[in-house]
Amino acid sequence: MSQTDQTIVALATPSGSGALGIIRLSGPDTITIVQSVFKGKDLTKQGSHTIHFGNIVDGDLILDEVLVSLFIAPRSYTRENVVEISCHGSAYIIESIIKLLIKKGARAAKPGEFTLRAFLNGQMDLSQAEAVADLIASNSKASQQVALQQLRGGFSTQLQALRGQLVTFASLVELELDFSEEDVEFANRDQLKKLTHDITRIIGSLIQSFELGNAIKMGVNTVIAGRPNAGKSTLLNALLNEERAIVSHLPGTTRDTIEEVLNIHGINFRLIDTAGIREATDAIEQIGVQRTMEKISQSALLIYVYDAEQITLAQLEQDLDSLQKPGIAVLTVANKIDLLSSEQIAALPHTQQDAVISAKEKFHIDDLKNKIYHAAIKEKLTGNETLITNVRHLEALQKTEGSLLRVLNGIDGSITSDFLATDIKQALHYLGEITGAVTTDDLLENIFSKFCIGK
Repeated sequence: MSQTDQTIVALATPSGSGALGIIRLSGPDTITIVQSVFKGKDLTKQGSHTIHFGNIVDGDLILDEVLVSLFIAPRSYTRENVVEISCHGSAYIIESIIKLLIKKGARAAKPGEFTLRAFLNGQMDLSQAEAVADLIASNSKASQQVALQQLRGGFSTQLQALRGQLVTFASLVELELDFSEEDVEFANRDQLKKLTHDITRIIGSLIQSFELGNAIKMGVNTVIAGRPNAGKSTLLNALLNEERAIVSHLPGTTRDTIEEVLNIHGINFRLIDTAGIREATDAIEQIGVQRTMEKISQSALLIYVYDAEQITLAQLEQDLDSLQKPGIAVLTVANKIDLLSSEQIAALPHTQQDAVISAKEKFHIDDLKNKIYHAAIKEKLTGNETLITNVRHLEALQKTEGSLLRVLNGIDGSITSDFLATDIKQALHYLGEITGAVTTDDLLENIFSKFCIGK
């Protein structure tokens, strides 16, 4: 836990040499500590959100020319006094300034301690604080947008509304306990049942959104599979628009998986090129085939590629039957159409393929990319919906759903108010864990220890 009576300091920019480095301080003595090493204007007399030029000095020694930015409480990220020192990006200069600030009374910040203070001081709730880490780690437009929406409080607002409605009924049920001898009912059971049904439906929708939210955050695992010499590696190269995989006319060239990331419409797809599926001719190839099957079982999307000139309909159906797994979307891709006549292309079994391409000649690759995107996202992403991307949030919502289902069963079974109150309290507890209305030191330590130092 953070000791908020102390002033903390850390480098807020990535470590290593660069044009600039930003050193951040937060706490009650921030301004006086910086003033003690700053030669320029008197920072203690300056207004918030102002920038001042001067030198950082250690006695008579000038360490660097800097810009000092002031953010006076509560108008700062942490709602404490915050100073950011922009200095030159020399690792030596940065280390010297931080050591000097620590000597003057600051202490080194722990990972995530600035954001932890923002949470403890009421600047943001816990789910918003976690969104800060997601925003820093975002590596695609979609993951950035989802994290930004949560940081702005979209998820929190929805949870607070649900929790507020439950609190009202929890209070009424608690009131009934005070008049238990008089057998009165303050909480209308029909209204409580309707509310619980409505909240359970919303929470169920949030739980279902995790699959899409996690795919956006982590990337969509996408396996390219098929028989040897179907053109899987050529397709990988065509999708990436670079020669990433070795291509040969000899079957069995790919013995191990090759993984690359492709961004389509703001979504990262983790493409995995695999060994051809066939009876292996040696032990190494057998391992490759086994790994192919393992990757398929772990994927969210399977791109099955086949040689449109060579494969028979019976072989195609046999492969699809063996490869299709529950919960995995499948795109069937007819490859090598550059070797077929227009009549042969027209005669392809259209019920057995989703795309017709030539990976070698890069025919219809853009069309395939669009189909990959729609197969994974399924038109779910509109930009306005709330998506769950955090496993901790998912688990809390699942526990909330379980408690609410017990409330419904209790109403139908006419259980007493004390048992009903217990189940509602549990639901409120689990919802509160998401936003930080209910916290423990261990929970906060676990969350913020995963942040980078300086944030």
